[in-house]
Amino acid sequence: MTKLKPNGQRAKNAILLLWIMLALDIISFISSYFQYDLLQNLVIGREITVEEISANDTREQIIGLLYIFAYIVSIITFIQWFRRAYYNLHQKVSNLSHAEGWAAGSWFVPILCLFRPYLIMKELYEETKVVLTKKGIPSIQNLNTNLLGLWWAFWLLNNAFGQFVLRYAQRAEAIDELTTTTVASMANNSIGILLALLTIKVITNYAAVEPLLVKNEEEPIND
Repeated sequence: MTKLKPNGQRAKNAILLLWIMLALDIISFISSYFQYDLLQNLVIGREITVEEISANDTREQIIGLLYIFAYIVSIITFIQWFRRAYYNLHQKVSNLSHAEGWAAGSWFVPILCLFRPYLIMKELYEETKVVLTKKGIPSIQNLNTNLLGLWWAFWLLNNAFGQFVLRYAQRAEAIDELTTTTVASMANNSIGILLALLTIKVITNYAAVEPLLVKNEEEPIND
């Protein structure tokens, strides 16, 4: 039987990047509020210097670039953890619904990306609970799947709202359009903060029990 591969460090990496994303969402929210205030001053006719506008644009661009970079790295670290977790479960359960590679690939396939990652995560929780129960190890609190539905709902909402903000921002020129984009961006940051917290919880819960899979090593379980 293939030995399980260590996944603790990958969980820590993913969680660290999610905390960074959460911090950047907070920073981005504050920056957007400053931009909103600047736009409101323009609306009421207060004099705004070119330097103020330039400083605002530079700040927003820097935060935007940092956010994109951190977002890409956070996706990579999460998928690395997720795939390794599903690989390890494959070593204990022989009839899982999908091949191990789908834990990574399903995020990038149109249509499938809307539901398959969630189904794999749910299977990860449920089948691990079965394995541990058969070992006589309680894990109900850590592997409660009720959290997963909320997590996935926020993931879909965050992506849909993010696409709206991006597309609207590309054609926003008038002050009222820029204001709408700024407010929408702040709302998206709020969703991102909650999503980061939920994702951290999802990873933390599973990482707490995954090492128990190697306790009293036995043949893969067939359900």
